Amino acid sequence: MLSHPLDFPFSNPDLPLADRVSDLISRLTLDEKINLMCQYQDEVARLGIKAYKHGTEAAHGMAWLGEATSYPQPIGLACTWDSELLQRIGSAIGDEARGFYRRNPALNGLTLWAPTVDMERDPRWGRTEEAYGEDPHLAGKLSAALVRGLQGDHPFYLKAVATLKHFLGNNNEIDRGECSVSLDPRNQREYYLKAFEIPFKEGQAKSMMTAYNSVNGVPANVNPDVNRIVKQEWAMDGFVVSDAGDVLGTVNDHKYVDSYKEAVALTIKAGVDSITDDHEISKQAIRDALAEGLLDESDLDRALANTFRVRFRLGEFDPDERNPYSLIDESVILKPDHIALSLEAVRKSIVLLKNEGNALPLKAENLKRVAVIGPLGGKVYRDWYSGSLPYAVTPLDAVSKRLEAFGHKVRFASGSDQARIRSSATGRYVSLQGTESSLAAGAPASDQAELFELTDWGWDSHTLISSTNGKYVTTDDEKVTAASEHIWEWFTREVFHIRHEVGGSRLTSWNNRPIRVDEATGELKVIDGSPQDADAFVVEKTIDGLAEAVEAAREADQAIVFVGNHPLINGKETIDRPDLTLAASQERLVQAVLEANPNTTVVIVGSYPYAIRWLQDRIPAIVYCSHAGHEIGTALTDVLFGDYNPAGRVNMTWYESVEQLGDFMDYDIIKSERTYQYFAGKPLYPFGHGLSYTSFRYENLVLDTARVSEGGKLTARLRITNTGERDGEEVVQMYTRHGASRVKRPLKQLQGFRRIALSAGESAEIAFELPASELRFWDVTRQRWCLENGSCTLLIGSSSSDIKLSAEFAVDGETVPSRNLQSVTSAVHYDDYASVFIGEGSNGGSCVVAAASSAWIRFDDAAFTADANVMEATVLGHSAAALEVRLNEPDGPLAGRASLNADQTGWHTISFNARVPKGQYSVYLVLEGEIKLQSFHFRH
Repeated sequence: MLSHPLDFPFSNPDLPLADRVSDLISRLTLDEKINLMCQYQDEVARLGIKAYKHGTEAAHGMAWLGEATSYPQPIGLACTWDSELLQRIGSAIGDEARGFYRRNPALNGLTLWAPTVDMERDPRWGRTEEAYGEDPHLAGKLSAALVRGLQGDHPFYLKAVATLKHFLGNNNEIDRGECSVSLDPRNQREYYLKAFEIPFKEGQAKSMMTAYNSVNGVPANVNPDVNRIVKQEWAMDGFVVSDAGDVLGTVNDHKYVDSYKEAVALTIKAGVDSITDDHEISKQAIRDALAEGLLDESDLDRALANTFRVRFRLGEFDPDERNPYSLIDESVILKPDHIALSLEAVRKSIVLLKNEGNALPLKAENLKRVAVIGPLGGKVYRDWYSGSLPYAVTPLDAVSKRLEAFGHKVRFASGSDQARIRSSATGRYVSLQGTESSLAAGAPASDQAELFELTDWGWDSHTLISSTNGKYVTTDDEKVTAASEHIWEWFTREVFHIRHEVGGSRLTSWNNRPIRVDEATGELKVIDGSPQDADAFVVEKTIDGLAEAVEAAREADQAIVFVGNHPLINGKETIDRPDLTLAASQERLVQAVLEANPNTTVVIVGSYPYAIRWLQDRIPAIVYCSHAGHEIGTALTDVLFGDYNPAGRVNMTWYESVEQLGDFMDYDIIKSERTYQYFAGKPLYPFGHGLSYTSFRYENLVLDTARVSEGGKLTARLRITNTGERDGEEVVQMYTRHGASRVKRPLKQLQGFRRIALSAGESAEIAFELPASELRFWDVTRQRWCLENGSCTLLIGSSSSDIKLSAEFAVDGETVPSRNLQSVTSAVHYDDYASVFIGEGSNGGSCVVAAASSAWIRFDDAAFTADANVMEATVLGHSAAALEVRLNEPDGPLAGRASLNADQTGWHTISFNARVPKGQYSVYLVLEGEIKLQSFHFRH
């Protein structure tokens, strides 16, 4: 493979890896090192180092490189609750990555940007489709399985490299490049970090990507936890990449530093080894940082050692015969086994949400006329991180094929209107011919005007397809034309906002710029201005999509309505969802169809959970499936007609409405009671919910011990039986619930799951192991994990709310000692708070920031062995700010108060009288005005 095989020690595959990496780095010039610090690593011909690219999208199949096998979106993969399946899918994706690498090794790298393991504490996140749900155990285990498949099972060589993204606290698109999320230590350790820890420790992931957002005031690409936790505590031995454009965004968006040289220096020192940003600017910034002493050459050596350690393990510098993955070629792309695996994955991902009166499965032989209805019935859409589909089986295709075997008929109605559009001012009709647009001359007969299929995706967002050429109407931000073959670009320019008003409908573009008629040319133009600056148009329906759907349903023995979302509209990367509901037009469609035909089944094809209370109350059967690629129609039809017994489970809580959620930017799942772990309300569908066409009996739960202690484990065994008449699969779920505790513990916490296939009447024994370490919480009083004395209940069931068996056991741990506030205490190690968030303090620390005129933080179980008289605190604030010490209540007895000095600027220490008698208290620190508190302590 090399032009200089064995000329250098690093070319010798028999030497230790560390020696080879060290030798290679030592031979690079400083300029060569700089040129290897970005995503596209330069060729160094004199050393036989080839050009290499870090970063190929592979969220659910190889993306952006051409036709490739596509699997369900990650939210769908997570609905399988099947680790073994995820590992096989990862292996298949890794094979195809090798195939594309063989095709063009300089461009198609083997570093795959997947999986996304961000915690989805809120389903309004626009990228919900890309991750694995709201529980860190489920997301971590499934991600670890995918990583094992992607990277292969050889002890040295890697098939490909998995890049976990996005570290850390990334669950919003609003101002993602500028915002800071507030994560206290317990939320970080027990929730957000845990999802990453599992695929690093169990999956041995070799790469990670930092997020766009800041955490506690510090941009993620300079977060000290990249080194402190990921590389040191978890012993990750791969490399870290920044997200695209984010290093320069440290200056441009976060305004965290003033210069690019500072940004690259902080980023590299914080543990980012490869910069995904403008190469020329980034490289010059590195040169400037080196020249001014902000970076040392040793910093580059350390980063390049991390990237090249992985490149060596990919086999790049070794003879092909030593690397079992080197001979994988392009023939693996779209090979039949992968297509079959894709179909299996879609089937396993499908969730039966409701099945009243055994409305499903449908009996094809009895259905002479079936109506397939809805905007998701006749098309297969792909999301931004999908590959090109070699073919696509729509639900309509598959249902039609199923019914044709019996000579039965299928009628399709998309529910979309067909219309012509004319200017309110002139009466002339809109004509969009390919790359040209105009208003037809004069006022031609209406039957001569161009027709458009209008699909309403909700929240004023519409797409239009020209009947003349079958293409989507789009814009280049100047002209409006019918020129787009499909909707699939970073900006969804095929979306037009249509707002119906008195006197006409106003049209604005995808980015809400007004559309007007150019008086000189008659062309439709996108102009600058507000929506009210748009011209008025009349939308004349030639086909009423709703009426057509009702007619189809009324004539049918069975109506199947396919609703959901387009993956690039109203919720995607850069756009969060406006609500949890279906589009209003889709709700009207379902209501009208049900009124016309009570034999109505609804299939939701969507990228996220929905609030569908009306449907749950009235529709007999509801099925959910994520967008899933080329075999989605086949899989859904198999489930609808009983050829496959569904066993998918939702990986997120489905809420009844958005009112059950708090503020979107509140990342504290404990206090705000987010996710099934803390949500005390009644969900629409609980975490882990999913039905089957058969039934299962749980029995004989036995624990191998009545007590667990540090370093130990518990084994739970039970028997499960398929008591129905169909073969099927059950997802057995194990949760724990703690008894009395010093801190607020989860209502339930997933600790294990197993998807098991059982024939009708078959039984099986299942065993779960529960390590005592999984019962710990993060003790903020000592900044470490704590296994607490007490009791715990083991819960086994088919969802978080459908518990079949339970058993109690004792936990032999420790009792958290009283706090000693005479020692310096970090303000962020509070037990509770009101109206504060966490920001950046001094010297790399974090601080509590008052978010209202009066805020507080509480410290429980504070023991004062003698009277305290003085408090010292490290603060930053203005003269109108003050800090109070109160006991037992926010408005309890006042122990001390300090007003900040207007002459003090920057972080400084204040000392003031704070009299706390000997005893045990909950100590409240009340923050008034614009004040930040980093640490404090009391003294005599």
